[in-house]
Amino acid sequence: MKVLVIGSGGREHALVWKIAQSPLVKRVYCAPGNAGISELAEIVPIAADDITGLADFSEREKIDLTVVGPEAPLALGIVDLFRSKNMKIFGPGKSASRLESSKVFAKNIMKKYGVPTADFRVFLDKDKTLDFVRKAQRPLVIKADGLCAGKGVFVCATLEEQENAIIAIMQEGVFGAAGRTVLIEERLEGEEASIIVVSDGEHVLALASSQDYKRIFDFDRGPNTGGMGAYSPAPLVTQEMFAGIERKIIIPMIQGMKQEGAPFCGVLYAGVMIDAEGPKVLEFNVRLGDPETQAILPRLKSDIVEMMLKALDKGLSKATVEWDERACVCVVVAAGGYPGAYEKGKEIVGLPELKDREDVVVFHAGTKKLKTQNSKFITVTNGGRVLGVTALGDSIQAAIGTVYSALEKINFEAMYYRKDIGKRALPRVVPS
Repeated sequence: MKVLVIGSGGREHALVWKIAQSPLVKRVYCAPGNAGISELAEIVPIAADDITGLADFSEREKIDLTVVGPEAPLALGIVDLFRSKNMKIFGPGKSASRLESSKVFAKNIMKKYGVPTADFRVFLDKDKTLDFVRKAQRPLVIKADGLCAGKGVFVCATLEEQENAIIAIMQEGVFGAAGRTVLIEERLEGEEASIIVVSDGEHVLALASSQDYKRIFDFDRGPNTGGMGAYSPAPLVTQEMFAGIERKIIIPMIQGMKQEGAPFCGVLYAGVMIDAEGPKVLEFNVRLGDPETQAILPRLKSDIVEMMLKALDKGLSKATVEWDERACVCVVVAAGGYPGAYEKGKEIVGLPELKDREDVVVFHAGTKKLKTQNSKFITVTNGGRVLGVTALGDSIQAAIGTVYSALEKINFEAMYYRKDIGKRALPRVVPS
């Protein structure tokens, strides 16, 4: 098979890395890719949101399977376009992708089908929104309705924070059209977990549990980012708890989308908050999480391509998946200033030292190859989240030790990473 992966981040590097291991696959392409992906796949210089260009390439090259990494092309309808040309593509259609592209749509579907989530209100007018929060006088979450690259959610403890978020979204337009509608939710207190499943439209196959870290600074302080690290499995999510999440959240959404005339085939990601009342949905994504994917796929022993093909053929009802029992921790290395302004083009040193290190994989996100005046190629930064340094270990503690030891080998100007990734799990781990 010839497989095309769409995207350029750490999630897509992990996908290419895993897909390339499949005995079903002879050649992997990636559009537009990054420096790390270029070592495993043929880079195609087409942007992820150029869905017409991607369709033309796939048709011309006779691609057997296309795998969509990021949310933007899904929201644009890339799956519908490919299917109209009878080309095989893994991901939900445009209508089903509204579960991520519109937070209001997702909340209304949850409400209709009885999926537990926070109470919410929808606003189109800035002054009415400000009036509501001033009268509410309690912690709230302010969300831009549309896609904001993981940065459109403001968890606000004070009225000042709420007002600033509303003004930024609705007056200053920091998220453009994505912020024309604002969602205000009650602020849930508890611990988050990421529940990710593959669906064929009727049945689901669960991937390993994980937890990510959205805030930029240690101890979950600072603004939200696209994700600063993750670990798998999540000890918080017991087998009993997962069964309840599947029964009360995942299955009702899959069945509900089918009843809505938008059957969901692809990856459904439920970000859940687990409090005293049980799990409640914070958000749905319609693709693999980033950086959760980098912590999950190194543990996957089954063939990911076979899994995707079964989903496309509605064959997940009897499918099984095998996992490495070890834990995995991924730490995101970011450019200084992220998630705000940051500089690109900083040379990254130390990567060759980790290339063959046992139980360590470095997934590239914001990187590119640069030719120097001496005609040598170096790897430089090309984004806010630059690398996902990932390690397996016999325990979460062991994986943490290995990943932070590996991080000491890498350096670039103004690099930054959190020092507490994985530590949240330690109190729940029973010593052997």
